[in-house]
Amino acid sequence: MTPAARVQTAIECLDRIAAGDPAERVLTRWARGARHAGSKDRAAVRDLVFDVLRRWWSSAARGGGETGRARMIGYLHDTGAELDSVFTGAGYGPAPLEAGERPTDAPIPQLASLDCPPTLADELQSSLGPDFAAVMQALRDRAPVFLRVNLSRTSRDSARAALGAEDIETQDDDLSPSALRVTKNSRRVHLSKAFRDGLVDLQDGASQALVDALPLDGTTRVLDYCAGGGGKTLAMADRHRARYVAHDGIPGRMADLPERARRAGQSVDLVDGGELLSQPPFDLVLVDAPCTGSGAWRRSPEGKIRADRAMLDDVLSLQAGILRDAARHVAAGGSLAYATCSLLDDENNRQVDEFLADVEGYRLNLTRTWTPIQGGDGFFLAVFTRR
Repeated sequence: MTPAARVQTAIECLDRIAAGDPAERVLTRWARGARHAGSKDRAAVRDLVFDVLRRWWSSAARGGGETGRARMIGYLHDTGAELDSVFTGAGYGPAPLEAGERPTDAPIPQLASLDCPPTLADELQSSLGPDFAAVMQALRDRAPVFLRVNLSRTSRDSARAALGAEDIETQDDDLSPSALRVTKNSRRVHLSKAFRDGLVDLQDGASQALVDALPLDGTTRVLDYCAGGGGKTLAMADRHRARYVAHDGIPGRMADLPERARRAGQSVDLVDGGELLSQPPFDLVLVDAPCTGSGAWRRSPEGKIRADRAMLDDVLSLQAGILRDAARHVAAGGSLAYATCSLLDDENNRQVDEFLADVEGYRLNLTRTWTPIQGGDGFFLAVFTRR
């Protein structure tokens, strides 16, 4: 495919996404039907689509419309592309620009320029305070790729050298002693020997920092109550020897965890809801709760364009129920850790306040917040102790 043909394909995908189709489904269907498209074409189209999703409102404002074509015009203009070399109509590329389609550099509204979802603008501004503009600006760009070094198996220097031997360049990151930021050839990581041998795993730097802050010392039994893919389970197991139990309300989310644990040389027991009821209490229960994902919108930008108050209210109800259910599995004197990858105070400090007001026997030990300004995703952590 030519670069222009990739742009046209991305435009068509964006129109389907705007009509309500999930982005991943749109891209998968296109890739299955585009036998002429190679792996580089698929990656390039995906990058274009996700770049525009991150800049959903600014691209529309700059491009003068809400079609995929208008958004692509606005996005390419803002990133300095030469539009007339792309919009030629040749080689399956987009048709030439008409007179009314040429963007200008006139100022656009602030919320649009920051690509802030208008339906949650008040909540984001209130939650982020003076950091609002800087955080929203950071969410307009691609997320960096982080690796977690399995320090029980190797050192950060040795992992960096092993990756470098395969032309994957990384640098230490201050978010965590285990964190490496990939600076070259991030798409090769999962094919590398260092990855296959379990020396490194993919995990955001702030997610690693969150695990570093968990009170693991002295624990012998740890429950990851909303384990998902198990990244935090494995990070805890690498940091501290204990028995680790993983649970998720949707067990299919843990499908890859056994293989990830095998590769990392760790042991994790997967349990369903019925099996969990027969387990004795745990020294530490981590609740990495479902959330709006607002702290990770640059990684999953479709969440930003779908976000609204009704969705937030549903998430808040779900979080409250999960947190109270998980609290029943904490041993006396044990810890309950509540985490989200959200920037919204409704999901974070207010959930903490309501939990303390409703559930007896817990006291709050600490809260921590990370935002994309620090380089990783946005995360919130609260740790309670059961008296």
